[in-house]
Amino acid sequence: MRPSDLELVAVPGPPALHGTLLLTAVATPDLGGNTYRSALWRAHPDGGPARQWTHGERDSAPAISPDGRWVAFLRAEDKGRPQLHVMPADGGDARRITDLPLGAGAPVWAPDSRRIAFTARLPEPGRYGTPGEDGEVVEPDAEAPRRITRYDYRLDNVGFLRDRPSRLFVVDATDPGEPEPLTDDRADVSDPAWLPDGSALLVVAPREWGTTDTGESDLYRVPAGGGEPVLVVRTAGSAAKPAVFDDGTVYYYGAEFTWPHAVARNPGVWAAELPADGEPAKPRRLTDAESVYCAADVPPARFRDQVLVAVLNRGAVELRGVPRDADRVPLDGLDRLLGDRCAVRSFAVHGERIAAVVARPDSSGDVVLLDGAGQRVLTDFSEPLRGKGIRPAEELTATAPDGYPVHGWLVRPDGDGPHPVLLVVHGGPFAAYDWGLFDEAQVYASAGYAVVMGNPRGSAGYGESHGQAIVHGLGTVDVDDVLALLDAALAREDLDASRVGVMGGSYGGFMTTWLAAHHGSRFRAAWSERAVNAWDSFTGSSDIGWYFSAAYVGADPVVQRDRSPLTYAHQIGIPFAVVHSEHDWRCPVEQAQRLFVELKRNGAAVEMLLFPGEGHELSRSGKPRHRLQRFASILEWWSRHLS
Repeated sequence: MRPSDLELVAVPGPPALHGTLLLTAVATPDLGGNTYRSALWRAHPDGGPARQWTHGERDSAPAISPDGRWVAFLRAEDKGRPQLHVMPADGGDARRITDLPLGAGAPVWAPDSRRIAFTARLPEPGRYGTPGEDGEVVEPDAEAPRRITRYDYRLDNVGFLRDRPSRLFVVDATDPGEPEPLTDDRADVSDPAWLPDGSALLVVAPREWGTTDTGESDLYRVPAGGGEPVLVVRTAGSAAKPAVFDDGTVYYYGAEFTWPHAVARNPGVWAAELPADGEPAKPRRLTDAESVYCAADVPPARFRDQVLVAVLNRGAVELRGVPRDADRVPLDGLDRLLGDRCAVRSFAVHGERIAAVVARPDSSGDVVLLDGAGQRVLTDFSEPLRGKGIRPAEELTATAPDGYPVHGWLVRPDGDGPHPVLLVVHGGPFAAYDWGLFDEAQVYASAGYAVVMGNPRGSAGYGESHGQAIVHGLGTVDVDDVLALLDAALAREDLDASRVGVMGGSYGGFMTTWLAAHHGSRFRAAWSERAVNAWDSFTGSSDIGWYFSAAYVGADPVVQRDRSPLTYAHQIGIPFAVVHSEHDWRCPVEQAQRLFVELKRNGAAVEMLLFPGEGHELSRSGKPRHRLQRFASILEWWSRHLS
């Protein structure tokens, strides 16, 4: 896979299923237009090739009405914002339903197949290209100053929040008119879910309806015709993606925590009986907190007498069935429907059929159908990539010095070797590499590098205690784990232990700088990207730093300096690349600048690469040309230092 083959990476979104109508939005980078294209595709449960179903520039988020007659979806044209559209399920022209200044969120059909709920950010007058009270539209740098009173006033890859809160809307698809928000501007709301009788919706909102500085969230009921929100479920910490079943029980994802120590907590499935009035419901956790990590990309779904969820387990993302009467059931007590050496990205249920989008080592995602006839793969969106020679991901295990087992993968180039080696550390840290196709590993392997990547302590999917192991211990056992995995790979004769580089982004960038400072003799060079290098300034400059630093490292300035790679920059003697995006709000660019200046002052062989107009997600969803240029820069760097 070459860098320019990014255009062949087709990523399907969550499926929509009703009878034989099965839709998914498939997105691909467009290097020529420097944008992303997406269209709705139809897969056929009863056989036949998948076909492109819509032909907009950026169509996404399909939702089929309960009666099966209509399809709602989002469409963005030219450089415009995504707007809600509706079209007949049997084909025909799409009608635009909204014209909101910042676009609309994913549609959610009401039980009556007529009304559609969604959330949308509504800007203050005079901001983001909207007319002010005097009717004038001003440029962004001429807007009035923002008055900020909360910690959580901005978010990477989104922007400022309090001057454009996310609000709930309901629109009549047959007679839309001008939609009016059902919620006020005090709270950002998300994840609308209809009650079975269509009288109201549930939304996720910050605790106390946004009046307190906290990362906790609860479930509120909002009347579909307008009215005050009512707290109906007080969570044990957080809520996401609620789904209300026919009996009035709400199921949602949530994690238990005491604010602000909200890191490395396994999200699980919770249930609550919605109260008719009075006190909020007390939820119960269905899945075990230690062993079950639920991936919250789509709401839980009912299938027979179970609740379907996707569970991250040792690099696999598995489709699991949770008994509806479960009480903190461990992982081995959940039925596994799908998930052998693959990653279930999303799923949908209708009747006795389940449609899932599944990624594998040679696929960024395809639609799989499970029904009475068994399991069938209905699409082959990654077929053009496989023609480029996708290299297999080999499972790799090791043992850390303290006897702890470590798990990961090795992607080797073609040929006998000995091959130069890249140790690639993921971000998070409470995240994980999985069995889905990883474009970066494929590009590096195709260029001749063996890629070692693993899930050390601190990662998700190996038990909550695995993730908690580095809380107040970053740069300790996680370092032991990645080095043990590297040693296990280097024991192979076709890998060259004298030519090893280390690289990573975000937490992986932290690890890269730390490893270069403390274990630099093991590496020829380092590539540290969008990294955390200094916890003191991260605390006040990052969009999450106000709680993340104290939770993971501690609030003591002495401890923060001790755990900061910047403190040890004088120990770095290998060629070092500092790579960052100018608009990164997760790990702000000052983290790169401080490290670059310190290394430069120390006489290190250091270079800094800055990407304009990009945020923290450059490598995954940045402008396609910047992603291509990033790959070219990485390969040029390693060609210089590992040749």
